[in-house]
Amino acid sequence: MVVRCRLCSSAICLRITHVNTQTPTIDSSEKLVPAAAEVTPPPPVTPQVSTKTTTQTTSHSKLYLAAWRWHFYAGLYVIPFLLILAMTGMAMLWTSTLFGRDGERMTVVMQGEPMAVSQQAAAAQSAVPEGELVQYIAPLSPDLAAIFSMKTADETLSIAVNPYTAQVLDQTSRENSWYNLFDNIHGSLLLGTTGDRLIEIAASLSMVLIATGLYLWWPKKTGLLAALIPNVRARGRALWKSLHVSVGVWISLLLFVFLLTGLSWAGVWGEKLVQAWNTLPAEKYGAPQSEDIHASMNHDGTKQVPWALEQTPMPASGSDAGSVVMTAAMPVDIDSVATLARGLGFEQRFQLNLPQGETGVWTISRDSMSSDSTEATTDRTVHVDQFSGKVLADIGFQDYSIYGQAMAAGVGFHMGTLGLWNVALNTVFCLSVIFLCISGAIMWWKRRPVNAGRLVAPPMPANMPHWRGAALTGLAISLFFPMAGIALLVVMFVDFLIVSRVPMLKRALS
Repeated sequence: MVVRCRLCSSAICLRITHVNTQTPTIDSSEKLVPAAAEVTPPPPVTPQVSTKTTTQTTSHSKLYLAAWRWHFYAGLYVIPFLLILAMTGMAMLWTSTLFGRDGERMTVVMQGEPMAVSQQAAAAQSAVPEGELVQYIAPLSPDLAAIFSMKTADETLSIAVNPYTAQVLDQTSRENSWYNLFDNIHGSLLLGTTGDRLIEIAASLSMVLIATGLYLWWPKKTGLLAALIPNVRARGRALWKSLHVSVGVWISLLLFVFLLTGLSWAGVWGEKLVQAWNTLPAEKYGAPQSEDIHASMNHDGTKQVPWALEQTPMPASGSDAGSVVMTAAMPVDIDSVATLARGLGFEQRFQLNLPQGETGVWTISRDSMSSDSTEATTDRTVHVDQFSGKVLADIGFQDYSIYGQAMAAGVGFHMGTLGLWNVALNTVFCLSVIFLCISGAIMWWKRRPVNAGRLVAPPMPANMPHWRGAALTGLAISLFFPMAGIALLVVMFVDFLIVSRVPMLKRALS
């Protein structure tokens, strides 16, 4: 090899005994020596990067981009629904807390002993002569009104009655009440079965949001505690991101509980799968079965029957079955059954549904979901034969399946009926969900270039590592939450047949 000196342009011959792949740099300040004394300079030291470490970093970056992309696209669909659910949920919460679902928060002046329930019922009947009395709700405390539900050809009316004077205080339509409006929006968007399915898809995809959000947040360099505290010194999009991440992590477990209890009421995953497998078998109480199920006691779409009993057939009156609890001389009417309820331990507020039809039964019930009590473990449903007065079934919290018990507690918690602490916590939760939706939209808006003309979604990484695991995870989610699976299949179908073939759409959605 010949090297020419940069100072005198003379050629210097060097014998290279070791070939180095990196050409050594010769500085002009170095002292040149004769060829005989020339020594090959050592190669410069370069930091060695582990191939394994580099591969792991690249794989992590690709997984991060993939999770971000899923989080982004799931959020596009979910955000409008979460906003609606949070706002209507908070409206239902405070409407029931301040006024009650059926006006049962109306106060009265206590005047000695309450009048017989039959006298109060007669007053309610006189207010709606064409109506049929279907339910009596005992007051939660002595200074509150009693509620009677009257069913007409067009609607169900709630009649508030002063239990001391049998005076009708108020008459409202359940169907046209504010609570019922918020409840129908919350459950079906006023679209019936279609709305129920759309909300179920949103709730299912929200599970994807939780999983991908936690993956994106998981601390890699900072400690766990530091990652839970937002960086309030940040500015711009960094501040919004810090607040979004911290609030999301703090409420992630609560959001999971709310989504799971809500999905358990949904028409596909809840009614067809989970509820069907956790419904109390009617054979357990041994009485003849009616053709009606417990859900028939729900009025105007409002859930009033415990989740674990909705699909359970009702017992039928008219047989020799049942336990004797009333004397033979005692007539079986609303007064005697209300007295029986007190004797069986139904204190303060309870619901009494009247028999419907020849095989109908008197049903005494109390559950935390309906604000009858603040403890799910006290849930109880008793069915009484309308002819003999015998107890055909006495179903308590302990008779539910494990999931049914979890739902008894979870639905009460979801609805904020377990006490003032529950109302306060649910209010903060709803406000947090609204903030997450708004902050997510703001983060996207601040990230997108001006006049981009497209969604500016996070890029899909090439050569996705562990794609088989991701595919299996997606398959598992699709099988566990069928509506989410159907939504994903529809998106893939539309993307393959339409979006990928129309350049304008492909650019707009990228």
